Parts: sequence; structure tokens; C-alpha cells
Amino acid sequence: MTAKKLCRIGQLALALAGLALAMVPIGIRFAGYFLWGCLGVWIAGELLSWWAKRSRAGKVCFRVFCAGVGLGVVCLASIEAVLIFRGEADNSNLPVDAVIVLGAGVNGETPSAALWSRIRAAAVYLEKHPDVPVVLSGGQGAGEAISEAEAMRRALWGEVEAENARLLLEEKSTNTAQNFAFSKALLEEYGLDTETAVIAVVTNDFHCFRSHMIAQKQGLRTIDVPAELPWWWLTANYYLREAFAVVKTALFD
Repeated sequence: MTAKKLCRIGQLALALAGLALAMVPIGIRFAGYFLWGCLGVWIAGELLSWWAKRSRAGKVCFRVFCAGVGLGVVCLASIEAVLIFRGEADNSNLPVDAVIVLGAGVNGETPSAALWSRIRAAAVYLEKHPDVPVVLSGGQGAGEAISEAEAMRRALWGEVEAENARLLLEEKSTNTAQNFAFSKALLEEYGLDTETAVIAVVTNDFHCFRSHMIAQKQGLRTIDVPAELPWWWLTANYYLREAFAVVKTALFD
């Protein structure tokens, strides 16, 4: 089989794999879009290579293209390394003044896999820190019959009223920046000095680095409490997507 035929088979495989992932309704569509992006880069490289063999301008463009792709790969790998390192931190024994649990998707009234993992991590963490206020942060979005905060409250609600009393619901936010802004206001109403307080943030491991970036912009001092997703393919998809979200947050938010 010729190299050209192998390239076409590889491109077809990328296209079909991207289509399959993009159609799966369980939170891994970004991986499909990423494969299509890789296919586009591959085809663009072939076209520029063809041009480079026929003109000096084509050679220059092809070299610039290769340098850009190489730089992109290095940047992506570097960001992923930072995300993984941050998501593996263990801060469970550090003293804190409050806890914020960031919301994630709710299917009707049922927490998504991402939200369930945060709920489980929060439950374990709150047992170790029984005397601090807890903000359950997340509004109600499309396809959600209840707010993300309410979904977390139902899962964490216990038999001891004193423990339930410290659960503060923030039900207006629709993104991470609002999570922190509205939670900060709620904690200040509760009587916490957010300028000096150390706040534990429960979120998924892939999200720890970016949530810390956003919290700093809100003037909050935070530590990470990472929650692991139950399936590796969900984790891989979200880590991949998060790298691009970090760039967006750093440049535009």
C-alpha cells in the first residue's frame, strides 16, 4: 500500500472518529471537534507541501506553517502538564475558612457524572472540615429541572440539622466567574472576611487550574480540592477541552 493511500485512510479514520465522538450525547463532543481540527491541519499541510514544491513563496509558507504547528503542540503539551499537576494536589489537611463547591451539569434532576464526582469529593472533604460554611454554587441551565446548587444540596443533605445549616445555596451563576463572584457575596453576607479567608474550592481535577485563575481575579485566596471523573475517556476529553479554555480565560476573560 502506498504512502498516499495510507494518508487517505488515516484522514478518513479521523473524519469518522470525529463524527462518532461529536454525535455522542455524553459530554465528549469536544474530542470529536478536536479530531476534525487535526484533520484540517493535516490537509492544510498537504496542500502547502504541494505548493512548496512549486514556488519559493510556498516553501516559506510551509515552513511557517510547520513552525506554527510545532509551537502549538508544545504549548498544548505544556498546558496539559500544568493541568495534570494541579489536578493531583492533595490539600485536604490544610485549614480553611470556607468551602465553595462549583456546580456542573444536571440532567433533569439527576447530577451529571462530573457533578456526582464533585458531590462525592465534597462529602469526603466536609467530613474533615465540619465547622466551616459551604457554598453550593450553580444556577439552572437548559435541560435542568432544578439548579445545580439544589441538586448538590439534595445529595449532601443529612440528618443533622447543624450540618445542614452551613449549606448556603448560590443559584444565579451560569459560569465559573459568576460562581466565584456570587459565592463571594454570599460568604460576606454570612460574615466571612473574604479578603483574608482561605477558601477550599471543590471542582473536577481538570478544572482546578483555571478555577484558581478565575478565583484570583475575584480577589479570593483558594486551595484546590480535586474530584476525579469516573471514566478515563471523559477525563481525556475534558482535559483536552480545558487547555483551550485556559487560553481563552488568560487572553479574554
